[in-house]
Amino acid sequence: MSTMQAGIKKGFNFKRVAVAGILIPALFVYIYSLPASPYFLGLLLVISMLSMMEFFAMYNVPARMRLPAVLTGGAVFYVVCVFPSRTPEAFFTGIIFLLLLRLFTGGSPSGSMKELGPVGVGLLYIAGLLSYQWSLRNYSQGMEYIFLLYIAGWFADSSAYYVGTYLGKRKLCPVISPNKTYEGALGSIIGGAAGVVVAVSVFNMPDITTAKAIIIGALLGAATIAGDLIESMFKRDAGVKDSGSLIPGHGGLLDKLDGFLVSGPVLYFILKYY
Repeated sequence: MSTMQAGIKKGFNFKRVAVAGILIPALFVYIYSLPASPYFLGLLLVISMLSMMEFFAMYNVPARMRLPAVLTGGAVFYVVCVFPSRTPEAFFTGIIFLLLLRLFTGGSPSGSMKELGPVGVGLLYIAGLLSYQWSLRNYSQGMEYIFLLYIAGWFADSSAYYVGTYLGKRKLCPVISPNKTYEGALGSIIGGAAGVVVAVSVFNMPDITTAKAIIIGALLGAATIAGDLIESMFKRDAGVKDSGSLIPGHGGLLDKLDGFLVSGPVLYFILKYY
């Protein structure tokens, strides 16, 4: 068997492709057909809470803390999106509530940081970063920017996966993610650039020139691989392979969201300042 044939056999995952072939069109129809509020906001809220549940389970946060933390994270996410001027108060109230919950239900102070650490990080990492997608949706042509974000992310992720599988030789960060390579990271950057060029053409976004699309896409591709590595760091620390098993062939919801948690804010700041 040739090296290329071995790469194709190793890299192609029928279940992965089949599930993506169902979920991606369904998501596009959902976003395109329904009003942003409450439907897209509700979708983000559900995704945020399910991802936090995976994150807390991954770190074995006790059941007495887990559900209240997910509900608190959902409330914080909602306030940040709907009442953005109240963002500091939302995070302050949520964190104080969880600190008091651990104080009065945890018994011994032993292990308090082990329980509260993932909860606090989860609020900022998931609820905080995901809220930028709602900010993007509220831009003029917000729906198109959301599609642009997803297309860039999917192009970047797929390109990184297959380029890394077929051509990857030099390890990018082996102590965190042994399978990630510099070649795969370059594939993510190229894929992100290609994705934005396609999105700009499909959705008629004349304000974004081809050169600007390539720059934006390359940055989103780099953000996608960074987001993937950040989640890999957490999974390596927690001693798990996937964040969950919700999506067949893909792992947990957080496994598919990780790149967008970083690329969403990156796109928001690009649009705001570039």
